[in-house]
Amino acid sequence: MKLLLKTFLLFFGAVFLCAAAATAGGAVSGQQPNAAIDTKGTIRVVFGKDDTIYTMSSADSGQSFSEPVKVATLPEMHLGMSRGPQIASSRNYSLVTAMDKAGNIHAYMLSHSNNKWKEIANANDVAGSAPEGLMALTADKDNIFYAVWLDTRGNRKNKIYFSSLAADQASWAANKLVYASPDGTVCECCKPNIAHSGNKLTISFRNWLNGARDIYYTSSTDNGETFTAPRRFGQGTWKLEGCPMDGGGLAIGESGLVNSAWQRKGEIFYSQESQPEQKIGVGRSCSLTQSGGSARVIWQQDGQIKLHNLNTNTTSALGAGSWPKVYSLGNGKTLCLWEDAGTVQHKVI
Repeated sequence: MKLLLKTFLLFFGAVFLCAAAATAGGAVSGQQPNAAIDTKGTIRVVFGKDDTIYTMSSADSGQSFSEPVKVATLPEMHLGMSRGPQIASSRNYSLVTAMDKAGNIHAYMLSHSNNKWKEIANANDVAGSAPEGLMALTADKDNIFYAVWLDTRGNRKNKIYFSSLAADQASWAANKLVYASPDGTVCECCKPNIAHSGNKLTISFRNWLNGARDIYYTSSTDNGETFTAPRRFGQGTWKLEGCPMDGGGLAIGESGLVNSAWQRKGEIFYSQESQPEQKIGVGRSCSLTQSGGSARVIWQQDGQIKLHNLNTNTTSALGAGSWPKVYSLGNGKTLCLWEDAGTVQHKVI
């Protein structure tokens, strides 16, 4: 009887400690965190650990998080260097995608009504077409999800591909070629980005054109049926023989203007659509968020995470880590995510 009681206490003590670590803001074991915020303000964070995908959620603007929940196990999952599970949330659903090293984009849907994850059809309609493992997700409020990724179908050269998914449908729309560089390939190791606001859907990516690896963007106002001719952010250029492994950040302001932050030659720049860029720091791997008139950029510099407020022109140091992401919350605050030594870190500013 004493042995059973001891086992019982040890088991529930371990569960309690695990939950406490997540809810009290402590480190959770995992890599490559990404977040999405639904229309009710619930934050969902996805991350990977080995070949397993996990999510955790917060209903109090990031002050506490639930215990991590397993979404799925995906053998040979891409994880690290901006390669990891992605997440987007709409009014009634959340979607997670994760890519395996064979080049397939696996997808998992969560209904907010029953809080259960289920696997759905792969996003890429040509098996093995996305071996680089680099993609991004977004959603609108009407339960439609949008995905962009690097795809090598046809000629084994990386191109920008796109698809959409209505949450009540069984499969993704036919994949669409958005851009193929006339020089053969876009930048092979840089993650593309995608954002949706109002009636505008925008994709950004690092191109490889005339020897330069600059950030370009293209937009759609018909839910991805057609896209504008790609345009370059900023005025400077970066001639580079090699891949910087840095796709920058993307946001759409309330006025509909597209904004980006990116690294060029080890310097961090911010630019609003059709405007010259401004240098805001030194480092790499930046992410951008914008809400109302407030814009913030996060990046890593010498193993430290930096957050810049463009409204106040101030930069704060958040702690050690890499691969940061930043998100605007409904209460005007900012959620910062990053990884450090195999753990998921977060801070609300």
